[in-house]
Amino acid sequence: MKIVLGYSGGLDTSVIVTWLRENYGADVICMAADVGQRGGVDKLGSKAFATGASAFFGEDLREEFVTGYALPVLRAGAVYSRKYLLGTAMARPVISRRMVEVARQTGADALAHGCTGKGNDQLRFEVSFAALAPDLRVIAPWREWDIESREDAVAYARANGISLDGIDLDKLYSRDENLWHISHEGGPLENPANETGPDVYVWTTDPADAPDTPCELELGFEEGVPVTIDGRPLSPLPLLTELNELGSAHGVGRADVIEDRVVGIKSRGVYETPGGTILLAALQELEQLVLSRRCLALKDEMAPRYADLVYEGRWWTPEREALDAMVDSMMAPVTGTVRLRLFKGQASVLSRKAPAALYDLDLASFGASEGYAHSDSSGFVKLFNLPQRAIAAQQGLMARRTPVPRRPLGKVTAASAD
Repeated sequence: MKIVLGYSGGLDTSVIVTWLRENYGADVICMAADVGQRGGVDKLGSKAFATGASAFFGEDLREEFVTGYALPVLRAGAVYSRKYLLGTAMARPVISRRMVEVARQTGADALAHGCTGKGNDQLRFEVSFAALAPDLRVIAPWREWDIESREDAVAYARANGISLDGIDLDKLYSRDENLWHISHEGGPLENPANETGPDVYVWTTDPADAPDTPCELELGFEEGVPVTIDGRPLSPLPLLTELNELGSAHGVGRADVIEDRVVGIKSRGVYETPGGTILLAALQELEQLVLSRRCLALKDEMAPRYADLVYEGRWWTPEREALDAMVDSMMAPVTGTVRLRLFKGQASVLSRKAPAALYDLDLASFGASEGYAHSDSSGFVKLFNLPQRAIAAQQGLMARRTPVPRRPLGKVTAASAD
């Protein structure tokens, strides 16, 4: 039996290699994906072989991750739980796809992952596997073995002679990192009453300690895709990397989120997404200038659906393809530039320009306009309030109705206090 394991080189997957060999008698093929995490995957091969892997694939997926996954999510405006820009969720489909390709290449019989039974990632991987390789068996050790904690995993490693070199056994937080973001969970963060301490954040400067001089930059977009910084053409990977550096230096992109996991548990995640936060602020502002009112409303209705799809791991579905087609259609005219200021944790829009802008300065002015006479609105206003007039007349209140005063919200009266 051959099993392709999604491998990170951390405690869990290091233990899983040995556990799979022991319990399944399998050849374990480790596949490690470089999606922009520090350290990459160059040094993981020797570690995988030392724990008993029969083969190792270190895959550089950085460019594909940004262009094929991060940018479509950005263009869709997808945000989960109001603040989470989906950094971890959007990386799982590209990793899953490459795992399946390695399985086909090596003639593997099964796919394995190191996700726990409480999290979202088990769904993201396994829904992807079901779409891309329904014939392959899926093995999830955390749902099978009797290891119940990090301490148990350490004990298993020591009992089986698994090297723990390079593994932080005292780490307080569980982190996931890629080119789009870094996330932090666990430890003191599990209690939502606890504030995030200075030891949580890894990328971004504390906004209070950020430079006193703001950074101004101009982003250029073509059909909703970022293509320039201050007029310099950049491909997506270096563009995002540069924005991450600028945003981090000025404390931009921090988010403390209470989110609903797919399995029904509320959890807390703290995220740093500097480049993505800058890009989303700029792109949404450009959309406001170019898209019609109804197109904006449609996009705002579609974005949460897209976010749910990504969060739940339903990337490889006809639904996502259909939504992408809608996004492509709407974003066709979204070309232009947006100037922003990065300062003390904020990315503020200063100006925006677009060849296809629907904004007409003559019409927008409060003064005289060639295309709009103030008197033209009389009939429109009368027709617009016709339903209200009809309701009032039906109730016989046209001449004598007096609005009922509303008690101020939050004000406690003597009656309500009783």
